[in-house]
Amino acid sequence: MRNKSGALEMSIGTIVIIVLAMSMLILGMILIKNIFTGASDNILQMNDKVKDQINKLFVEDKRIVVYLPNQKASIKQNEDWGVAFGIKNLAKGTVEAGRFHYDVTVSDPDVRQKCGVDERTIEGWITTGRSDDVTISPGQNYFGIIRFLIPETAPLCTVRFHLDVTKDNVHYQAGFFDVEVLA
Repeated sequence: MRNKSGALEMSIGTIVIIVLAMSMLILGMILIKNIFTGASDNILQMNDKVKDQINKLFVEDKRIVVYLPNQKASIKQNEDWGVAFGIKNLAKGTVEAGRFHYDVTVSDPDVRQKCGVDERTIEGWITTGRSDDVTISPGQNYFGIIRFLIPETAPLCTVRFHLDVTKDNVHYQAGFFDVEVLA
């Protein structure tokens, strides 16, 4: 009789441990889901606020805008950074969408003297958004982000970039911004 009650106590303890472990697993999964849902909601809310700010920058005849204070991004070495911009299709008298293309290039003629590296190396700091093709309906806006990752070995200097936009293979507008590399 003693052996049977010991076996029964051990199996009840095992069941209790399994129930507690499953409860902790379920609670952990719910917590992780809530964290990720909250984070993604915050990101969407920030994206909407950036879009609203870019929309405020568009004036009646402005075709492209770059969302940076004083057109300057101060980025630390080994830091990921995004430069937001917008393109507006100001076509009138048509309902057809325009085919837009944008390129981001270094436009600093003395960059090799100032920074000690060539344009190709600096353009390599752009991880995404260097160029793209987009279709924009008349009166509508396109919002994009140019992502930079400045390497630790990058020189501490300021470089000018151009954002060149064409519509249906014809020059549409150009804008610029500066990237200042900080330690």
